[in-house]
Amino acid sequence: MRLANGIVLDKEKTFGVLKFSALRHEVRMENEDGTTSEEIKRRTYDLKCSAQERMIQVSIPADVAVKDYPYNIEVELINPVADTVANANFRGADVDWYIKADDIILKNKGNQPAGNPQNNNPQGQPKK
Repeated sequence: MRLANGIVLDKEKTFGVLKFSALRHEVRMENEDGTTSEEIKRRTYDLKCSAQERMIQVSIPADVAVKDYPYNIEVELINPVADTVANANFRGADVDWYIKADDIILKNKGNQPAGNPQNNNPQGQPKK
């Protein structure tokens, strides 16, 4: 059993500051015979979460480029959703929560695009 669309999260209240830690694991597709294929389904990353005061795991689709950010750099999640998977047992059900997102990107500083230094010197004008 699963929630139809998951629970949309308020990023600031739920996570606070997120810092990149590492790639945790890759989930691979299964072949028709049940064996593991070489095709990757999704990747899960460890992120340090200030609001939760612990490490969290976030899964993003495999078609998004592998994230190899420096350790402890501030990142943000694109469209994070909390979802569940429930498995029935003889006493009821076991429920596992997980977080998925469309992407993990570098957090912009001062509304500048990530990776682009601020240009205070327009072209054609010499520095004073």
